[in-house]
Amino acid sequence: MIPRYTRSEMASIWEPETKFQIWFEIEAHAMDAQAELGVVPKDAAKAVWERGQFDVARIDAIEAETRHDVIAFLTNLAEYVGPEARFVHQGMTSSDVLDTCLSVQLMRATDILLDDLDKVLLALEKQAFQHKRTITIGRSHGIHAEPTTFGLKLAGHYAEFKRNRERLAASRAEIATCAISGPVGTFASIDPRVEAHVASKMGLVPETVSTQVIPRDRHAMFFATLGVIASSVERIATEVRHLQRTEVLEAEEFFHAGQKGSSAMPHKRNPVLSENLTGLARVVRAAVIPAMENVALWHERDISHSSVERMFAPDATVTLDFALMRLAGMIEKLVVYPDRMQENMDRMGGLAFSQHVLLALTQAGVSREDAYRLVQSNAMEVWKNGGNFLDRLKSDPEVSGKVSDKDLEAAFDPARQLAHVDLIFERVFGRS
Repeated sequence: MIPRYTRSEMASIWEPETKFQIWFEIEAHAMDAQAELGVVPKDAAKAVWERGQFDVARIDAIEAETRHDVIAFLTNLAEYVGPEARFVHQGMTSSDVLDTCLSVQLMRATDILLDDLDKVLLALEKQAFQHKRTITIGRSHGIHAEPTTFGLKLAGHYAEFKRNRERLAASRAEIATCAISGPVGTFASIDPRVEAHVASKMGLVPETVSTQVIPRDRHAMFFATLGVIASSVERIATEVRHLQRTEVLEAEEFFHAGQKGSSAMPHKRNPVLSENLTGLARVVRAAVIPAMENVALWHERDISHSSVERMFAPDATVTLDFALMRLAGMIEKLVVYPDRMQENMDRMGGLAFSQHVLLALTQAGVSREDAYRLVQSNAMEVWKNGGNFLDRLKSDPEVSGKVSDKDLEAAFDPARQLAHVDLIFERVFGRS
């Protein structure tokens, strides 16, 4: 995490103060449950809530000697609580605290990311409806294909991010588990009702089988979902980068007053936001493979996953949070040029309507093979030498002898591309 790509709300989830506060709440809630079960005195549980504090610098100093972060925390907590602290962590193991804390942190991070996705969806929806009937050329392999609308392009991105939101919500439910089951997860030293109580208080559910750690397939699925979302961010960023190219210039990022594009060339207006988003997506996806490799731990527990998660969990969530907010702002302020879209579509002399001519010929009784030959031969002449595709077809006796000028002109009517826009919008947005 670096300040340049960090928002404070998400970063605060991963700060030491937040982590130790969650640790304290886990221990204190466990004490309450133990007290109700008669395992520890109720006065001891009360003392933890009343006098329990911690000091990050002091914990760090203790850990420098003990080489164990949970013991360092418990030692510092005892310095504030006093003699009653001997009942803290009763029957628990370090992973009970660490894994349950991580679940809380990931759950809180997810809530922010879900809110971010809502902002992206709102921006996409607004732009999609604004350009619902803005005709532009569709491209396959980077080459002009057939007309579409800019609104339909954005509607596709909206549908993708809506799926991503559903995936993330499901991942939140999967990651929100609590493990307070003691060494190797058998509950031999702690009552399962303690786990249930802590889970309830922390907004979690008890882990089905925790061994001594929460199974990392949950985390792998969570970070894989973040990776998919990052890929969706990159897909729309790549689209904007292509559309902003000088030779295309159908849309571009908003250029602020006073903004500079180049230290050497004052005329430059570069797609810096979408390029930045492409790079940030790579950082988020970098967490996916390590998260999957963390699944295969030794027996009931090892800590090969720990160091990795301490690095990529904050980095991936903080980076994706920043990227989603940047994406939402970029889409909201995206500058669209309908006239340039029409100009680009007209550059090829109407070749984008070749399929409709092919269909008109087959409907007129020409075999598909012969129809394809006729359309392609005329299209290639326009491709090589320029000119108007419709005029060439009208002047070709093999074509005009089968299809009237009126029917040929109908094949070049862009209204065809708008015929089912309402249906698609209804499918995506539930309204047209």
